Amino acid sequence: MIRALPRLAPTLLALLLLAACGGSARAPVGEETITVTSSNFRDADPTDWPGRSPDRYPVHGIDLSRFQTQVDWTTARANGVNFAFIKATEGGDLVDPMFDSHWRGAAAAGVKRGAYHFFYHCRPAAEQARWFIRHVPKVPGALPPVLDLEWTPTSPTCTIRRDGATIRAEARAFMDIVARHYGQRPVIYTTVDFYEDTELWRLEGVEFWLRAVADHPGEVYDGRAWSFWQYTSTGVVPGIAGEVDINVFAGSKAAWARWLAARSL
Repeated sequence: MIRALPRLAPTLLALLLLAACGGSARAPVGEETITVTSSNFRDADPTDWPGRSPDRYPVHGIDLSRFQTQVDWTTARANGVNFAFIKATEGGDLVDPMFDSHWRGAAAAGVKRGAYHFFYHCRPAAEQARWFIRHVPKVPGALPPVLDLEWTPTSPTCTIRRDGATIRAEARAFMDIVARHYGQRPVIYTTVDFYEDTELWRLEGVEFWLRAVADHPGEVYDGRAWSFWQYTSTGVVPGIAGEVDINVFAGSKAAWARWLAARSL
């Protein structure tokens, strides 16, 4: 664990003086302010990793939605949940019923939190972006928004599969609107089939969160750079009832601190 020095650094002192004078500023996120807890997770259906295992990465976290109804966030944080991506919205008329509870609970436990939007292929991207903005608060220190792009073959109302060029244009439209509001460009979460079918690699300047449950994303996605890797949907995490998705950040603890400094709201 890295602890902050008891002596006030010059930058912090300046921020305190500014606040005392009625000003405001966002404190920088430095390595000395970030505590990473080691994961104490299990997998109900473990993978015999043929290549690089997720265990080699020190910063683990989760993503969750209405299916995780009971979360002791303090216990989860103590057992390695360093970040959480929380489902907020879907399409242009659905709000996840557990979003507010998860959002508040994660913050109270000191878990770095971000919100994600599940894209609905039968609504305009601009409408969906406005829906997300309406329901997700702009909170300093939150992780950047996430756009969840995947096919929806089991949807009761929308199973269309539009061409890659259209989907990429819609993704850009969503990200542009959301980035203007939050001051951070969204991360894109996707799956192998969707990534390949729509040629998402053609999107420039995109930061990816990739799902790969049988091998390392470097193998599955042909070497595509990524920031987060979802490596299982059958994770068992102390403090969380039932199974949950588990993810890792791509770098070291120091890289995590640098990423937070650059990408937090």
